[in-house]
Amino acid sequence: MNSPLHIRPAVPMEEGAGAQVKRLMPLAGFRNYDPFVLFDHFQIQPGHGFPDHPHRGFEAITYLFRGAISHADNLGNRSTVTPGGAQRFTAGRGLVHSEMPGASGVTEGIQLWINLPKELKGIEPSYEQADAADIPEDLTDFGLVRHIVDGGSPILLQTEVRYQDITLRQGRTFTASIPGGHRGLVYVVSGEMSVNEHRLTAGSAAFFEEISELEFKGTRETRFMLAHGIPHRQEIIQYGPFVD
Repeated sequence: MNSPLHIRPAVPMEEGAGAQVKRLMPLAGFRNYDPFVLFDHFQIQPGHGFPDHPHRGFEAITYLFRGAISHADNLGNRSTVTPGGAQRFTAGRGLVHSEMPGASGVTEGIQLWINLPKELKGIEPSYEQADAADIPEDLTDFGLVRHIVDGGSPILLQTEVRYQDITLRQGRTFTASIPGGHRGLVYVVSGEMSVNEHRLTAGSAAFFEEISELEFKGTRETRFMLAHGIPHRQEIIQYGPFVD
């Protein structure tokens, strides 16, 4: 391990129209982690959600654990994401969309925003959906790895990023290689594990950079998200739904 991990808890709050989220960023004193500018673990009850609102200047991935979420935008896209599936929109120069849950049960997942470099802030907005069957996965002796971005996934971004949903069995160990120049985060959805001998519990994250390997040990069965990518190293001006 070439540098220490920085452990941070997610902060519970309400967003949109009554949606409950655990937020890693942006927060007061911790606005972004270039190239990532928002990370929310959301739970939405029927009748709540994210009605029509604008965005520009970044890309977002909504990945679902349970329930269903329906997307509609001013580009004419209409779709519903179900467990194990994901959607990606590139806001570019601007779009308006909504994300609303199904009519019954809790809808739960992760929304991750990735900044666009300055030269791509004005590109045309676009949208893409990937169902659960479209997301590549590897079943191993230590657990399950689902490749949301990279690893043959159809979800493509304008920034070099790898993004995985990993389930680690109790008592097992998994080592991930991190490409040079990448920085990122590990977020525990459920369970408990250690990352390079740092303990992580549900709702907490470890941020890292200049690390070539991460070793995960499952104290008990643990589901976690691993996201890392190349920072743009440009000024990030972020306010509400806009990243300029």
